[in-house]
Amino acid sequence: MVIDVETAGFNAQTDALLEIAVTLLKMNDEGDLVLDKTLHFHIEPFEGANLEPEALAFNGIDPTNPLRGAVSEKEAFLEIFKEVKKAQKNSGCHRSIIVAHNAAFDHGFVTKAIDRVGLKRTPFHPFATFDTAALSGLALGHTVLAKACAIAGIDFDNKEAHSALYDTERTAELFCHIVNKWKALGGWPIAQDDEIEA
Repeated sequence: MVIDVETAGFNAQTDALLEIAVTLLKMNDEGDLVLDKTLHFHIEPFEGANLEPEALAFNGIDPTNPLRGAVSEKEAFLEIFKEVKKAQKNSGCHRSIIVAHNAAFDHGFVTKAIDRVGLKRTPFHPFATFDTAALSGLALGHTVLAKACAIAGIDFDNKEAHSALYDTERTAELFCHIVNKWKALGGWPIAQDDEIEA
């Protein structure tokens, strides 16, 4: 499962989570990892959240714009949990590992938001992640998302970047490219019933 978040700063404890997208992955009939379904939510800042002007200028999000159609953190994560747990049931696994570009950042904001709204039985692994920045540095020789995508032959539009929806789907494509390339080179053959779900 691939995640990207857009936030109002770098501190998961104090800064608002403003947008999240989640792309679920699956195996196709050839045994290759492919994109399945993407969920996307604009998020209302939690009460008392810090909104760093520099972060808002960078990602272009206006948290007060009513046209964003923002929902609460709880509403977004309830829907995400429902879809992730359904995918887990279908593939016979118990926990999903978060895949993200610079995964510690996204994992931190996701974990803090889940704690903040008091949701239990999280479908996510509590600490393990797959970081496509590190993986692409190893597999493709570059850690920047746009450049790694270009090397992998994945279209990347810098004008669309820093949208959780766009970045999640490009990150998912990049992760699938790396995993499938590794498998083609003789790496561990991932089976439908393996315990780890990305």
